[in-house]
This record gives sequence, structure tokens and C-alpha cells, in this order.
Amino acid sequence: MLIEKEIFGREALNVIACEGWQRVERPKTYKQWQVRNLRAGFDQIPLDREMVTGAIQRVRSNYHKDFVIDEDSRWLLQGWKGGIIYALSAWKPA
Repeated sequence: MLIEKEIFGREALNVIACEGWQRVERPKTYKQWQVRNLRAGFDQIPLDREMVTGAIQRVRSNYHKDFVIDEDSRWLLQGWKGGIIYALSAWKPA
């Protein structure tokens, strides 16, 4: 409930109720960020396999069933009830 209230609630309010200069955030997907970073001259670094595997195992065994962690195209995705909350990756200048 805390995640839904503090993260999704604020984002939903921002998207639904705010337009123009009042709108604080205009979120982009991690795939949009990937394209922007590549165009800006960065190369994506592969995630450490042991770190990803360990994180996934810990989340699956210790966290709420609706909290999800997964990997997609060198991004570590953290989500709640099917929605992505955070997408983490590593980049270096090309």
C-alpha cells in the first residue's frame, strides 16, 4: 500500500490532474532512455550476472509476491503488480 500511495499515487495525480507548467514529470520508458543514451554516444554495459541472479532470488524468496524484479535488454527492472517502477542500467562513453 505504501508503494502504491507514495509512488504510483503521486505519478497518477501528476498525469491526471496536472497539465502545462503544473505538470512536474513527463516519464519516459526505459526503452526510450536506451535510444536517447545511444544517440548521445554512450554504450550500455552488461549487468553483472551474479548480481542480477542474486537480486532476483532474494526478491522472489523474501518480498511480496506482487513485487517483481527481472532483466530485459541489459536493464534490471523493478516492478509492482505488473507495472515497472524503476529500470536500472550502466553506461559508459563510447
